Amino acid sequence: MSKARRSNDWGFPRWRGYGSGREATNVRICDRHGCSDPGDCPAPKSPNSPERWYFCQKHAAEYNSGWDYFAGLDAEEAAQRESSERAQTAGYKESSHYGWAGSGDGTRTRDEMRALEVLGLDPDADFDAVKKSWRAKAKEVHPDVRPGDAEAAKAFQAYQVAYEVLRQAEERREWKG
Repeated sequence: MSKARRSNDWGFPRWRGYGSGREATNVRICDRHGCSDPGDCPAPKSPNSPERWYFCQKHAAEYNSGWDYFAGLDAEEAAQRESSERAQTAGYKESSHYGWAGSGDGTRTRDEMRALEVLGLDPDADFDAVKKSWRAKAKEVHPDVRPGDAEAAKAFQAYQVAYEVLRQAEERREWKG
């Protein structure tokens, strides 16, 4: 007679690996017509509705780009909702100062802080100061001014990357309003 083996699938902790079940995993497909990527980003079908579309990340970004959170509300109701939600989340905004970004007031990312260091600027410098510093430093090490100088070319590329990071951050801030 053969002895029955005891299963490893009992008690706590489960002795088999998580996700190693034999059953098929349900994957929801993106609700966008023609897309076969997993739809793991919920998006509301209409304002104040519990019904959701499920998009892939690319289509969720496309869908949300034109989303108006305050659709159907008059100006007074929209202002009231915005102020109540800001009051509820004010602690998060206030605590962003103590995040991982380091110096500054918490409104700049680590990459922006590094870019400001490359350009030799303070953490609270405005974009006009960034432009001015970038132009001055780029003129000194431009490949047309210093042809054949590898260090100057490397410094020029660093200034270009720093300026691009700060320019994109400024555009995002203007877009958010």
